Amino acid sequence: MSAMYKAEVPLYGDLIRIVSGVNTCTRTGDLDPRVLAMRHGNVAPSRLDVERHGAIRLGTPHEMRTVRRVFAVIGLHPVGYYNLSAAGLPMHATCFRPRSASSLRQNPFRVFASVLRPELIRDDAASALALTLLSKRNIFTAELMSLLDLADRQRGRLTVDQGTSFIMQAMETFRWHATAASSLQDYTCLKEEHPVLADVACFRSAHINHLTPRTLDIGAAQEKMKAEGLKVKDRIEGPPERACPILLRQTSFLAIEEPIQFTASPSGKGRASSFVRGSHRARFGEIEERGAAVTPAGRRLYDELLDEAMAAADSCPGRATPEELDRQVELAFRKYPDDWTVLRTRRLAYFTYQVAGKSLPDGNTSSVALEDLVRHGSVNATPITYEDFLPLSAAGIFRSNLGTGASSSQPVEAPSDEIGMQEALGVELSNSDELYKSMERESIEACEAELGIRIVA
Repeated sequence: MSAMYKAEVPLYGDLIRIVSGVNTCTRTGDLDPRVLAMRHGNVAPSRLDVERHGAIRLGTPHEMRTVRRVFAVIGLHPVGYYNLSAAGLPMHATCFRPRSASSLRQNPFRVFASVLRPELIRDDAASALALTLLSKRNIFTAELMSLLDLADRQRGRLTVDQGTSFIMQAMETFRWHATAASSLQDYTCLKEEHPVLADVACFRSAHINHLTPRTLDIGAAQEKMKAEGLKVKDRIEGPPERACPILLRQTSFLAIEEPIQFTASPSGKGRASSFVRGSHRARFGEIEERGAAVTPAGRRLYDELLDEAMAAADSCPGRATPEELDRQVELAFRKYPDDWTVLRTRRLAYFTYQVAGKSLPDGNTSSVALEDLVRHGSVNATPITYEDFLPLSAAGIFRSNLGTGASSSQPVEAPSDEIGMQEALGVELSNSDELYKSMERESIEACEAELGIRIVA
């Protein structure tokens, strides 16, 4: 997928080079070892050097369910629910990713997959047009569907030859096509309602709209992109820079304008015999810097402080600038503890635990408090890497690369529809907090077995 996207979007190759250079030049000796452990993943080769996530946009429940079947073959499963409507996008999403620590070490890749919610499209004519176009397209090859059925019969497994064919056929689902599946007139109609409608409904595939490498220093990477002349998003999404990074920070170079051949005849107006030239802008290159996964309490504090910062920025005279929003975020997040011990003892972030020495605290050694073991140096605590996404940050990246001014660009304040997402997927969504809790609990159990004691968490 990375090689295909690099061929389709050459600037992505420049992005990989820039990020690699920043990672090489970053003085790792100045970084907290716990931060390095999170970002490298404590495995070889480093997780930092592996492509981290991609993003696709889908149009129908059938497409979402079939994509779920595709990703299940390679060990990616739907985790979490993201309501994008409050940010003005008539969509919701999930993240396909590995669910266990061992599978993450083997396959640290994820796909942010969003799908249209037609009921949130405000214009009835645009909604009907989008659904008509989507009803006519098939983004999956016949051979891919046969291989999915075969994998189902073989309990999710394929032979080497079958797997090779599966990869080739699956890639066709995400390949870019420079010939649209709609007329320029239909494309323009949908784009005027909301650019995401045009990006989803007017094309022949669920083309990758970005791939994202990881960086050790997202601020340095942002400045390097600017220095090399890339058009860059006006601000980094997510929490501010911290000594103890949390969650996820993201930025991107802006979407490129790509030439497209559109059919000459609008939908339902007869067969098209010719094409007209146009263009489309949606695909871009993103970078990310990951921090610690936070608990529900940590997430509530994050959301409260972000809301406080955005309200303060909005209250400024005139339109709030990106610089002012960054300033307000920096001020608000001074209330968020920036110390690993405090984050751990206040249960604001998740940690795994590893035995550091066989020496135990004095006293009853059959049952020892986890905190006593950490203070004594018997056990080390390492923050768990955040493996998921932030809906507001994702929407901020989307908006930067789709453009503004569409009639649906204002928040629609629609409630979440997790049941609808699960019905589309055909399976239940995994809860990310439960996965982080499981990783934390399993690490404590491993320490108990190694030390021969019961640990009271």
